[in-house]
Amino acid sequence: MITIDRISTEIVDLPTIRGHVLSMATMTVQSVVLVRMDFSDGSTGLGEGTSIGGLSYGSESPESIKSAIDCYLAPVLVGTDADNISAARNLIAKAVRGNPIARSAVEIALWDGLGKRLGVPVAQLFGGAVRQGIDVAWTLASGNSDTDIAEAEEMLETRRHRQFKLKIGKRALKDDLAHVGRIKAALGDRARLTVDVNQAWDLHTARDGLRGLEEIGVAMAEQPIDLRQRDQLKSLTDGSAIAVMADEALTGPVDAMRHAGDRAADAFAVKVAQSGGLANAAEVIAIAKAAGIGLYGGTMLESGVATAASLQLFCTVEHWAWGCELFGPLLFTDEVLAEPLVYRDFQVWLPEGPGIGVSLDEERVRRYRRGGAEPVAIVAE
Repeated sequence: MITIDRISTEIVDLPTIRGHVLSMATMTVQSVVLVRMDFSDGSTGLGEGTSIGGLSYGSESPESIKSAIDCYLAPVLVGTDADNISAARNLIAKAVRGNPIARSAVEIALWDGLGKRLGVPVAQLFGGAVRQGIDVAWTLASGNSDTDIAEAEEMLETRRHRQFKLKIGKRALKDDLAHVGRIKAALGDRARLTVDVNQAWDLHTARDGLRGLEEIGVAMAEQPIDLRQRDQLKSLTDGSAIAVMADEALTGPVDAMRHAGDRAADAFAVKVAQSGGLANAAEVIAIAKAAGIGLYGGTMLESGVATAASLQLFCTVEHWAWGCELFGPLLFTDEVLAEPLVYRDFQVWLPEGPGIGVSLDEERVRRYRRGGAEPVAIVAE
């Protein structure tokens, strides 16, 4: 039996190419937790857990993700069967409540290790890839209309993105609508435009906002209201001509089933980390497909490790009505992968090779490692 011998974690702080403005925070650095899992046969699995904007976005931070893995997940997994991911997931579920991002980071490393030992990509473990790339959106989040327009024009010219998401909700509604309107007028029908409100609106503001966005020609609005208000999200979905997407409200299959049962959204933002891992995210996808709800591949602004893992799952699904936003690695000033993911012809492409298909550039990881310390490791006794 091949066992898990060692699990180590480290926080890597990656500067962004510009300020990334959300309704709750402005990000200039993204902190990712890298997980390395060493197995008794000499193989290694990589994982990653990443939040957005510290604790302003959700209940997990880089520090809490690392702590949950070091103190609770690694101790119960070290020494166990590396190939039995179902058993490992059961141990994880018993050891930790909530903390989906920490759980996802560990699970990704398990799938990566298993794929490498079998000599197959993780996509094969979920039935096989039916596509090699997915249309990828780019978030325009500088907050300045002229800057965002220039950025979008460059992306269209280089054929990197033709779908753009605007982060709004931080300013007054009329100012946000004016900002969105200017960008839509400049881009016209050359690009699809969506917005992400990150829960910033109340119901009354959301009704007015969706009407204004519809007049502008925006295709979809993402999580316009508080994640706890599923009934209000449903009322917006029922009353709006543009698509309404659930994002922060989805933390796994149970939330997906509730939203699907109520038809509370037109689309689901499927995030592997927010779902609690690849297996849970696969269930969220299955629920959406069964309910006829559109799919969108979401991101926690991860580095190439978790982005590659998401691609392995997402490329097993034939139809993504809304594409994906797996642009995280492009937001950083430097790359942590030895071979960067490929972005071309408006798509992000599935990496080749066993496991999740990527490896780390160790020198760059050392350069951005928080405090310069060696990774914390839990080892078999």
